[in-house]
Amino acid sequence: MRIRFWLALMLVMLLGCTPTLPQLTSQPESSSDLTPVSQAERAETETAAKAYLDAWQREDYDSMYSLLTPLSQDAISKDEFLKHYRGVAAEAALSSIDYEVLSSLVKPESAQVNYQVTLHSLLVGDITRDTVMNLSRDKDEWRVQWDDMLVLPELQGGNYLRMERGGFVPSRANIYDRNGHALVAQTDATAIGLYPDQIDPSQAGQLFELLTELTGLSAETIQGMYASYPPGQDWYLPLGEVSADRVAQYSDALNSLSGVAVNSYKARYYFDGGVAPHVLGYVGAIQPEEVDLYKRKGYRQDERVGRSGLEKWGEAYLAGRRGGALYVVNDQGKLVTQLATAEQKPSQAIFTTLDKEFQMAVEQALSSFRGAAVVLERDTGRVLAMASSPGFDPNAFEPLNLNSDALLAAITNDPSQPLLNRATQGQYPLGSVFKIITMAAALESGHYTPQTTYQCGYFFDELPGARLNDWTYEYFLGDHKTIPSGLLNLSQGLIRSCNPYFWHIGLDLYNRGLETAVADMARDFGLSRPTGIEGLDEASGQVNDPENAVDAINMAIGQGDLLVTPLQVATFIAAVGNGGTLYRPQVVERIAPPDGDPVYQFMPEEIGKLPLKPSTLKTLQDALVGVIRSEKPRGTAWHRFTGLDIPVAGKTGTAQAGSGMPHAWFAGYTFAEREDFPDIAAVVVVENAGEGSDYAAPIFRRIVELYFSGQPQKLYPWESSYNVTSTPFFDELGTPQPPGNATPQP
Repeated sequence: MRIRFWLALMLVMLLGCTPTLPQLTSQPESSSDLTPVSQAERAETETAAKAYLDAWQREDYDSMYSLLTPLSQDAISKDEFLKHYRGVAAEAALSSIDYEVLSSLVKPESAQVNYQVTLHSLLVGDITRDTVMNLSRDKDEWRVQWDDMLVLPELQGGNYLRMERGGFVPSRANIYDRNGHALVAQTDATAIGLYPDQIDPSQAGQLFELLTELTGLSAETIQGMYASYPPGQDWYLPLGEVSADRVAQYSDALNSLSGVAVNSYKARYYFDGGVAPHVLGYVGAIQPEEVDLYKRKGYRQDERVGRSGLEKWGEAYLAGRRGGALYVVNDQGKLVTQLATAEQKPSQAIFTTLDKEFQMAVEQALSSFRGAAVVLERDTGRVLAMASSPGFDPNAFEPLNLNSDALLAAITNDPSQPLLNRATQGQYPLGSVFKIITMAAALESGHYTPQTTYQCGYFFDELPGARLNDWTYEYFLGDHKTIPSGLLNLSQGLIRSCNPYFWHIGLDLYNRGLETAVADMARDFGLSRPTGIEGLDEASGQVNDPENAVDAINMAIGQGDLLVTPLQVATFIAAVGNGGTLYRPQVVERIAPPDGDPVYQFMPEEIGKLPLKPSTLKTLQDALVGVIRSEKPRGTAWHRFTGLDIPVAGKTGTAQAGSGMPHAWFAGYTFAEREDFPDIAAVVVVENAGEGSDYAAPIFRRIVELYFSGQPQKLYPWESSYNVTSTPFFDELGTPQPPGNATPQP
């Protein structure tokens, strides 16, 4: 009897206690342990489990932690919990997870939910497992009991994931010009520099000749770089970077000369100090705060990633498809099992629309100034050259490059903002180039014809209480004979670039109730919105509707609050030349793996049509030819194009920048109709230089010469020989720092 009494007492005590669920295994408990309950209670339990798993899908780890039982939260802190899940996501390179609830068993105070989870890894593919979730009631709510197996059953007992990434990373692909010439490659490179105090005077001539051959810097430039430093100092002067192959050609000579420093490194190398650096961009090291982000994408911590330009835009192509091997490792660091493995896939090279030699020549043509130049294939939208001055050396961003610190300091301390792509992000008033749009609006309004005349003089007196001076008044100091004025028709008004005529048009349309006619035409020409060029950051510019008569006359000559980018102007001037089609400018010719068909191939892409009647378009084209050829009334740029055998049309512009010297513009196109050289459209802007006819037009002509003949044919007014500035003239010319807000903002 006593034995039966104690057995009965123990049974009562056991039945009165809520059992603690055991550490989870890969199989749910049997139905003898957990008695099935109503469908409603089961649904309530599964809803709680799904809330946890849904939060995992969203990577809402805070919500997941809030769904844990109080005991679980005591066992693992929130920081540890977040670190665990983020660590799993980073180590496994997860792109997402999916799950499916398979079954559940429920008791009044405890439950188990059996579910299937699929981890989608960017490196090793999908990993699918069945596992279980323990839940318990807490204040009438179902809460999740924390367990390592909630992620994968293999992680039971404190195991963790480790991804082997080394050996599964394809080499970063090269970027080429349209002809297959490498612009950037993953290769061996060499930093070249000098220790000036170690130079042997008897070898100086030979040394400078060799360095000029290697770096492209003249002996005078190199000497000037260290002339201000005191002798006897053991300091290093960085000169540039050269490919290892090229250095090998001169190895004997370099070894025989004192003072020269040669430091090799293997990294992303930008040839010739960076060709089209604003287009190609650059790569940089993964920063500490980015490690988890890039591990999720499959990267190793020591890799370089695209930071701007095509390097950033084309990261998925250039970096290739990484592989890996995902392991389960125990708390002692020993391998438990391999979950999955996948091999790498080759990266894909980007072939740009640029021509390397032409691009470098355009950069050289602009190098004495701050500004930008864009050259498009007129009838397709291909970008043949895009230069922004000053430029920068993308090799500066490689820490293995011994010259990196000095190059980065020069870039970051330069007030001219060399990293700004002035071609796509520089926003400027357009000046008289905008008169093309004003003339188009006038003709399309029905109130003007090409024969509509206006008496053009030095002054504009149509605004009550105000007198405005034409540009010729200051430019020619009252010499009214230089550019004939008088009675001009509309085409002659554009050729002569008569401000009073276009002020009159802006005011007249405004007073007729066509307040937005010019602004609407500007937007139809593609202004005030990005062109849509892929791979490059670009600004939208600004076209506001005029609020009063003053706004209207300012807009009519491309001033006021109007802002444009050089790329926008190149796009619409190409459309004027090609018959009215606005093409999306493109810098990618094709993208292709080492062996195989291209995954992308250039195709012209129409983004709009100029809203012009054929007669309007023909009138504009004829007037733009007159700017170059007409002498009566004389075109504003005729004297800059004498002797050029390529037919050109275009327009000068001189845009006031608020204070200081104005920005010089020229926009135009060729119409040679040659089979060997497709016609081009080009735009040049030179910041704070002066008249468009004096500075931008000569550079535009140089670009045309370089494109069609491969070399310049006429000296700039400021050159003593090709690419050599005449010192007295340059001292007078200079390139002033932009006053106030004249520097374009991205």
